[in-house]
Parts: sequence; structure tokens; C-alpha cells
Amino acid sequence: MPVKVENLTYVYMPNTPFEKKALDDINLEIKDGEFVGLIGHTGSGKSTLIQQLNGLLKPTFGKVYIDDISITEKGINLKSIRQKVGIVFQYPEHQLFEETVYKDIAFGPTNLGLTNEEIEKRVKRAMDFVGLDYETYKDRSPFELSGGQKRRVAIAGVLAMEPKVLILDEPTAGLDPKGRDEVLKQIKRMHKEYKMTIIMVSHSMDEVAQLADRLIVLDKGKIVLEGSPREVFKQIDTLEKIGLSVPQVKYLAKKLKEKGFNINEDIITLEEAKREILRLFKERKI
Repeated sequence: MPVKVENLTYVYMPNTPFEKKALDDINLEIKDGEFVGLIGHTGSGKSTLIQQLNGLLKPTFGKVYIDDISITEKGINLKSIRQKVGIVFQYPEHQLFEETVYKDIAFGPTNLGLTNEEIEKRVKRAMDFVGLDYETYKDRSPFELSGGQKRRVAIAGVLAMEPKVLILDEPTAGLDPKGRDEVLKQIKRMHKEYKMTIIMVSHSMDEVAQLADRLIVLDKGKIVLEGSPREVFKQIDTLEKIGLSVPQVKYLAKKLKEKGFNINEDIITLEEAKREILRLFKERKI
């Protein structure tokens, strides 16, 4: 499902001494099935932008289109839009409240008035999406699970609503390395196998380098860079100027290049770095 934003401006507390322009004339388009990484330092406008995409916030100026439907028009059914565009906010496990994993994931579909058979079908599908075995986890308390498992239960609760667009706000925030890897693995699987449109907000350059097809970089409410991860991460000076970095392997490649190693400086993921370093070792042995 495509997402389109035209001339979007959003002002907090307009016409008061506390007026603040959070978004300034944003134009963007996200294609059906695309995986977009949204990056920027704290206060750049990322969270404000994603809340515009399912009507939680209404633009001060401009328009938002979901599947060619303007969601900013009067009389629009926002409940229907929010079923199509699901948002998983930071630390979503803090919103878990039911006594079992099944009941927590089923909460949204139940409120849609679906049959018990359809609810069970959706819960099973959502748990499969996030890599949680249905029989193993359905009757367990979500509060007994690890941090990574809780996060996946929370994501499954949104997926059970069967959105066409999934927005993830810092999906690995606060997780240990194992939990982070588990969540990233399942996000990657969801996109690959189910062709879901995903927008992921992240402070981690390594994560978006690994997952995203395209990056959108915000600074002071404006889009300052846009392109593939490889294209964006070439702009080291621009990123550092606005308080961001590039994946750590980019800095490693730069250091090795300075020391005379014939390494490809375009590497952006650990897997690419591994291949390059193994190639260098092989060349030195010849």
C-alpha cells in the first residue's frame, strides 16, 4: 500500500509563546512493499511524522494519502485507516496487559467484532510472523517472557489487525543484543516473505543499513537526505554535521584504507565487511 505526503507542515501549540514547527514542508512517497528507514537525531521530527501517517496527528498544512485516499479530509473514517496503518511505538511491551499471550494479541481483532475462528486464525498468523510458536506461547503470561519475546508479542498484537503498512518506532530500543537480533530477524522475515510495506524509525545506522531499501534523513523538520543506504552513508560529513553517524564498518573501512589496505569503502553491513576482510587476508597470503 503506497504512502504519499504532500507539503506537510506541522506546528505544535500554534499562536502561543511555545509555538514550534516540528515538520516543515515535507514531501515524500513510499511505494507498496518498500522498506524505508527514517533516521534523524532526537527532535528532528521523526515521531511527529509517523503519527501523521495514520491520523493520530493532523497536519497544520499539507496532505497525507494512504492508498491514494486523503486521510486529512473531513469525514474520513480514521478507524479504517488505522487498521491499514499499524504503529508499534517505542517500548510497546509496556502496553501488554492481558493474562496470556493469546488474549493480548487477540485484543485488537476482538474489538473489530470478528468471529472466534477468525480471531484465532489471526493470532496464529501474527505469532508466526514474529517467530513465536503458537502452542508453546499462547497460554503463557507475557510478563514471564524475555524482553525480546515481549517485544515480539507486542508487534504481533499490531500485526493481528492485518495492517498493510507497518510503522516501527525504535523497535529494538532497550533490548539486549540477543533480543535485538531476534526482533531484527523477524522484521526482516516479515518484509521478505510477506512483502509488507515497512517504515522503521531508528537511531541505529547499522540496523537500517542491514534492513532498509531506502533511507529518509530528517533534520529540524526537513528532509535533508534521501536515497539507498549506500548512497546516504557516503555523505559522512553531512550526517555528522547534523549529529548522526554512519555504520561502524564504514569507519573501519576508512581506517584500513588510510593504512594502505585495498578495501572497498562502500561497505555498510557486517556481512560485507566480513567478505572484504577475508578477501584481504587471502590476497596477503598469495
